[in-house]
Amino acid sequence: MACASDNNLESVELAMQIPLPNSSSTLDINSSSVSVALQSDIPSVDNVASIHRNQSSLPPVDRGFGAWSFLTAAFFVEAIVWGFPTSFGVFLDAYLNDTKYASQPKASSLLPLIGPVSTGIIYCSGQSSKSAPSPIAASNSFGLGPFITPVITRYPYHKRTSMYVGTILCWVSLFAASYTTQVIKLVALQGALYAIGGSLLYIPCISYLSEWFHHKRGFANGVVFAGTAVGGILLPLILPPLISSYGPPKTLRILSIAIALLIVPLLPLIKGRLPESRIRAMGPTPRGRGNAEWTKSISFWILVLANTFQGFGYFVPIVWLPTFASDLNLNSSTSSIALALLNCGSVIGRLATGYLSDKINPWFLGLSILASTSAATFILWGVLSYDLAGLLSFSLAYGILASGWTSTWNGFTKPLSPNDPNLSTTLFGVLLFSRGIGNIFSTPISSALTSLHSNSTTSSFTHTSNHLGFDVGGGKFEKMIVYVGMCFAGAALIALVGWVMDAAIRRRSFGRQEQQS
Repeated sequence: MACASDNNLESVELAMQIPLPNSSSTLDINSSSVSVALQSDIPSVDNVASIHRNQSSLPPVDRGFGAWSFLTAAFFVEAIVWGFPTSFGVFLDAYLNDTKYASQPKASSLLPLIGPVSTGIIYCSGQSSKSAPSPIAASNSFGLGPFITPVITRYPYHKRTSMYVGTILCWVSLFAASYTTQVIKLVALQGALYAIGGSLLYIPCISYLSEWFHHKRGFANGVVFAGTAVGGILLPLILPPLISSYGPPKTLRILSIAIALLIVPLLPLIKGRLPESRIRAMGPTPRGRGNAEWTKSISFWILVLANTFQGFGYFVPIVWLPTFASDLNLNSSTSSIALALLNCGSVIGRLATGYLSDKINPWFLGLSILASTSAATFILWGVLSYDLAGLLSFSLAYGILASGWTSTWNGFTKPLSPNDPNLSTTLFGVLLFSRGIGNIFSTPISSALTSLHSNSTTSSFTHTSNHLGFDVGGGKFEKMIVYVGMCFAGAALIALVGWVMDAAIRRRSFGRQEQQS
């Protein structure tokens, strides 16, 4: 009964956020304010009744075939789109051990960029500047670059076209990459072009999710984000035997065909709950006006800063874990198990964190994740990962802890975007963009940290034995491990500041309410 009531309430709210029939009027009603702007006659009773009849025909929120079939399809699209770049460490190990690639100029610095360039572009393409309060603010709110969200927000009827174009580009990028051995072309095709196609597929999924889920949105986000981990579980197990039998070029060809065959049947299930005309009406105006309250939220921008620090550290182990395992003298199959175990932990972490984000304070949840990940990096990776057992322990712990961070986003953004799918997409876009910044720059930084070791024969740490993770590869991963641990520690400190400020704001708000009552 409560669920039906919630759906009816949401229907009334959404009905009142569309242009009134036969007029240029706009009536906007939400839970916190009522604003009426009338420039012509109030609509007739028959027109209002028609709106309510249309609302009753919408699929239910948080339940039903439409919601769950969308979530299932979005989960698999996420697994396919993100699984490949997040498993790039397997390809990186193959490239670095093949003289056709490794002997080319600057190969050692360019090849590690392919995976982070791919994921970084997908993250950054999600940024939207269209909810900025003015044209000037829009141009300064991360408004530069090939961002996709502004287009699909302004023209929602292009979302499905975007997904089909994205599928074609994902196939073309990998298929074309299979016919080149030039490193710079691999970066452009396997990295950049694949990312553009993946963005065209991924961003519409995120924009539709807030239409289908409200009370269970945190859990739904966790399910979708867990798709990345599932792709990361399967591909590290599938890729090594394929690369060993056919080599990187033919493996890319096989993957390109498999991706197309898997995604195309899923596309009909990925669609919105609300009519496109209504989402268009709820979107920002051409002059840049819209809901800009979120831009004034100090807590949100502290979250963005913590999110950026987390992004600078998070992707480093994912890229370098297979190489680290190789320096432990483990074979490629065993190395892939470590990466698969990390992604297996990610499934657990993202689902659990997504569920918890609907229940508890997101600042407390985020701080716990960041602080514990920092400790796990120093202890499990830096100290105990001197053998297979230690490496597998770190992989599982890191997957469970670090990967849950993105599932906390809903807890932060939901209060800022009640019943507004476009604003919810915009907030996620800002977080994706800031995370993408860290993703792109983390690999050059980590590559530089490993190369610093070649200039020194001694480690910056004084070890009494060679049985530490810091010592693996002659100590070349030492500075990288410290860097990752410090990134998470810095993000945790920022989250602590955000939690304290958020608590102070809540106390002041509660005090004002008490005085008014």
